[in-house]
Amino acid sequence: MSTRTFALLFGIVFLAVGIAGFIPGITTPPHAGHPDLAVDANYGQVLGLFPVNILHNIVHILFGLWGLLSYKSLGAAKGYAKGVAIIYAVLTIAGFIPGLNTMFGLVPLYGNDIWLHALLALVAAYFGWMHRDVATGDRT
Repeated sequence: MSTRTFALLFGIVFLAVGIAGFIPGITTPPHAGHPDLAVDANYGQVLGLFPVNILHNIVHILFGLWGLLSYKSLGAAKGYAKGVAIIYAVLTIAGFIPGLNTMFGLVPLYGNDIWLHALLALVAAYFGWMHRDVATGDRT
């Protein structure tokens, strides 16, 4: 898979997940014991597993749009991969720290989001720094 394809696929998935966070039935109410949020609009769990709220959904949509736009060139796709890797690595670490695991009550980053964010960061890091695209006439 090329880095551009990575950006396209991540863009599509982020966009779909962001939209899914607004669909009742796909998002279920948070279980008892989940932290309270200052921004509790659309607070729930996508597929009953991943905590989200309206801000989290909007961030997913923005990452999706960024990925789709980055598909245009190899350089943009590499930049997207590096940006996703760094940002999601930071979000992974924040998920372990009380207070930061909800971004001060704004965005839930705890629970299953931690391992998912770590996985996203690792895949993006591979495409950002390790993967070598075969020359196809696509210029950086």
